[in-house]
Amino acid sequence: MKLTPLADRVILKMVETEETTKGGIILTGSAKEKPSVAEVISVGPGGNVDGKDIVMTVKVGDKVITSQYAGTKVTLEDVEYVVVRQNDILAIVE
Repeated sequence: MKLTPLADRVILKMVETEETTKGGIILTGSAKEKPSVAEVISVGPGGNVDGKDIVMTVKVGDKVITSQYAGTKVTLEDVEYVVVRQNDILAIVE
């Protein structure tokens, strides 16, 4: 199966990030607070959405930050994805 986003939707795959505390303890992504870092897997075509022209500014492979409760979670072939609107993306990580 393949997910193809429509309109201004973006498909993201959450990235597990590790962080080391001052005491040397490694925190995985699940132990930290959100916002979350994700990788863009697929991008919709944009176009006219709700009477406004939408130009897609993210591209496949970008690392982005989303808010904690943004989007809809979808599991496909044991991999969890999140489908969000482009305006739910807070920033691109460079």
